[in-house]
Amino acid sequence: MRISSNTIFDSNVAAMNQQQARLLQTQQQIASGRRLLTASDDPVAATRALEIGQADAMNTQYASNRDSVRNTLSLAEGTLQSVTSLLQDVHDAAVIAGNSMLKSSDRSAIATDLSGRLKELIGLANSTDGIGNYLFSGFQSRTQPFADTATTGVVYFGDDGQRNVQVSAARQMASSDSGADVFMRVKNGNGTFVTQAAAANAGTGVINSGSVTNPTALVAGNSYSISISDVAGVMKYTVTGAPTPLALPVAGDYVSGQAISFDGMQIDIKGVPVVGDTFTVTPSTNESIFKTISNLITALNTPVVGANLTNSLEHAQNQSDNALNNVLATRATLGLRLNEVDALQISGDDMGLQFKQTLSKLQDTDYNKAASDLAQQMLSLQAAQQSFALVKGLSLFNYI
Repeated sequence: MRISSNTIFDSNVAAMNQQQARLLQTQQQIASGRRLLTASDDPVAATRALEIGQADAMNTQYASNRDSVRNTLSLAEGTLQSVTSLLQDVHDAAVIAGNSMLKSSDRSAIATDLSGRLKELIGLANSTDGIGNYLFSGFQSRTQPFADTATTGVVYFGDDGQRNVQVSAARQMASSDSGADVFMRVKNGNGTFVTQAAAANAGTGVINSGSVTNPTALVAGNSYSISISDVAGVMKYTVTGAPTPLALPVAGDYVSGQAISFDGMQIDIKGVPVVGDTFTVTPSTNESIFKTISNLITALNTPVVGANLTNSLEHAQNQSDNALNNVLATRATLGLRLNEVDALQISGDDMGLQFKQTLSKLQDTDYNKAASDLAQQMLSLQAAQQSFALVKGLSLFNYI
């Protein structure tokens, strides 16, 4: 193999250039703290780092989403806590109003206070998250959900949607609740049927909320009327049903507090009704919390005739309990979601730490190794430079 002087020069220069390039790269790694300066430094590690970086960015976004959901749910829970206290106060007011020692002016004063509480309730139902999004308007976050109209009372203008937020790669969570479910759709009575005394009743008969004794015997959609009559000086009750009549006539002597059973239901009437008084049993329907309070206010401002006030107060107490249970059920779901968000946040924080540790191993400079490499590369470069200085003096002309 023939080796010329040009070959020696070119080979030595190329070798020193390569060593200087490696030395420069090591110096840049130490200065920047990054092992991967370009994708070509380690294509496999660079690809893996890109994947991990994207996953870390998504995890960071999920964490932001969880913070947003937590704040919204916490505000909703705090609002419903205030609603809970308000409903307890309404129930207490209905109990106090039943005191026979109260005068009409006293009941009017209670009604006035309840009017203020009704406005407060509307304000709570229209609560926002601080940036203008209503908490209980469904998907219509910018639409005020509740308004008190002159003709139909409080009306709901939102919808039944729940705004879902992606809080992890595999989980979407509702950050809102429909105001209709919370405030409007409260089953009256016992949830299956509702009892009521006719407004024209002149006696003191008070009907209770009743109970279901045999669910299989219930006739869906049926309504019933209980009428009081006098047969040969004995007070009687008669139950009729429609649109499906009772299989057998239900009638008997009226005894205050004695159970009256028909079609899988049982109710009782206490007090002294008079001939012609009637009571109804109809399927339960939705009654809003606002209507319950409005009806109570109306009853307190209405002159007392027979047991109309007592029956109205019984209904108000029962319905305020139903409304309270409905709100508490919603608060329970909010609590479950808040607990889940906290658990997801802990898991997300752990995942984020793992992502950063993996990225650090892939991208960051190992200073101990880099310092050792730098020293070795400097030594190699110095050796190459010194050897080249000796080799470049070799020439046949020195011996001629």
